[in-house]
Amino acid sequence: MGENTSPISVILVSSGSRGNKLLFRYPFQRSPEAHSSQTSNPRSCYALNHTGDNTEDPDEDSKFSDVILGTILATKSDMCGKKFELKIDNVRFVGHPTLLQHAMCQVSKTDPSPKREMPTMILFNVVFALRANADPSVINCLHNLSRRIAIVLQHEERRCQYLTREAKLILAIQDEVSAMSETDGGPQSPFHHILPKCKLARDLKEAYDRPYHALLLLKDEKSLLNELPLDCSPALVRIIKSATAVKNLQQLAQDADLALLQVFQLSAHLVYWGKAIIIYPLCENNVYMLSPNANVGLYSPLAEQFSRQFPSYDLPSVLAKFSLPVSLSEFKNPLSPPGQEPHLIQMVIWMLQHRLLIQIHTYVCLLVPPKEDATLSKDEDTPFAARVGGRSLSTPNALSFGSPTSSDDMTLTSPSMDNSSAELLPGGDSPVNKRATENLLASLSQNEREAILNVPAAQNQEDLKMFARLLHYFRGRHHLEEIMYNENMRRSQLLMLFDKFRSVLVVTNHEDPVISVFQSVFP
Repeated sequence: MGENTSPISVILVSSGSRGNKLLFRYPFQRSPEAHSSQTSNPRSCYALNHTGDNTEDPDEDSKFSDVILGTILATKSDMCGKKFELKIDNVRFVGHPTLLQHAMCQVSKTDPSPKREMPTMILFNVVFALRANADPSVINCLHNLSRRIAIVLQHEERRCQYLTREAKLILAIQDEVSAMSETDGGPQSPFHHILPKCKLARDLKEAYDRPYHALLLLKDEKSLLNELPLDCSPALVRIIKSATAVKNLQQLAQDADLALLQVFQLSAHLVYWGKAIIIYPLCENNVYMLSPNANVGLYSPLAEQFSRQFPSYDLPSVLAKFSLPVSLSEFKNPLSPPGQEPHLIQMVIWMLQHRLLIQIHTYVCLLVPPKEDATLSKDEDTPFAARVGGRSLSTPNALSFGSPTSSDDMTLTSPSMDNSSAELLPGGDSPVNKRATENLLASLSQNEREAILNVPAAQNQEDLKMFARLLHYFRGRHHLEEIMYNENMRRSQLLMLFDKFRSVLVVTNHEDPVISVFQSVFP
């Protein structure tokens, strides 16, 4: 699996009044530090020569320049709505070009607002670059992903001209960087500047990698190492030795001294062969419950195996504690002996390995009642924490998981997103800040805007700015930990914001669909 299944990059191109444009590509140029630490990695098949120089710089020594990629990937209109597949040498491009002209013109006709501008984009294409010998199932999977992304972008374009706004922002940054390059006397990649300022670019990056998940090995380290062939990759050995249930993939890459992309590839290899599954890293705020597929028989082989592993406990009694969703921090007993916590952690890991537990995440939805029924909800005065399982907004650090993620106020740092939150909207009560907030709220209906602005917390410009910036997460598709990672925010910050706007937000708790696929098959 490995290299032949992982995409080389994700590329967004468009065609319109400014011609064919490559709007964004990820991964883009790596920093010198990353390059110097990754000289042992396979060279990108974009590169011209293979003389041992492993620089993956698509702007300086790549086979396909941005102009060329924009030209070949922004197809003709009559090819839209169909599978796009193009093989050039050892690279295969897969996408689903989508026509936008009709949708955008329809928006302009139905909304007479003078703020709306006439369409400048005719079509767009989200393309995944693969190695030419990629398996057909992988090609079909990535085409399906490209099609799904296209459907979402087309819908958002009809709703609020989302794609047009993001494309204009990207092109403006590209023009600015191009002007800077002329004055500084050297070419610069605009993608590094685009990523922290453009939500669409960050979403495409997320589609390419989600490194905040963790790799859970289904066997102990010694057993896995004994199963490896003698000529296996040394990097795979390092991953097996470094992987734990409390490390996310980004931390695993650092500890194993490997490139993140290589960790993705080797992790996919282990998952493919049934040696590991993907989970969210263990921390005290994780909420677990009994899996609907769990074997809870008193005398099952699993129960006997559990008793041998943990002689002081029996499996049915432990599983009974998870009959309802419960956070690991709730198992903390200040009077218990110091040795109990490691036992709990190991038991949870064992139960996750055997698919006996599932993790429950918190999702938030914007829900405003119709105007005639726009009264305060019955739980208006109920603290938000009580509605997410009774957990306090300031849950004290309880379990010693040996990882920074065990902290309640932990910021799940996204690579390439440092201080991105501050860059998206200026601080303070400046006219620019207010205008940016208004633009983010403009996608809502008048009733929704009025309900949000009537919340007492909306009188505080900082709270309203943060709410507006996170608005796109309030559709029930992004769980709390994902928002923390994407926005570099602390759990307590988010919970406090949700509490302030609880009259227009509804909380749901369920399993992450991305992880649930690993619950369907038992080892």
